[in-house]
Amino acid sequence: MQRNKRGMGYVGYCICPKCGDKILHQAGKLCKGDNCRKCGGKMVREGSYHHHLIEEKKKALNYN
Repeated sequence: MQRNKRGMGYVGYCICPKCGDKILHQAGKLCKGDNCRKCGGKMVREGSYHHHLIEEKKKALNYN
């Protein structure tokens, strides 16, 4: 994966934390600026800090 000084690079996906839908990330555009085409939720960058937080929260809720 290509990375630049400011972020995660231009290769990767934007993912919806609500339904799991993925779209190809567009270089120079933040994922959070897009809404999911299926459920309307805010997209996050797959593998990002926020994506990891969401996944950890889902795991914690499933264990209870």
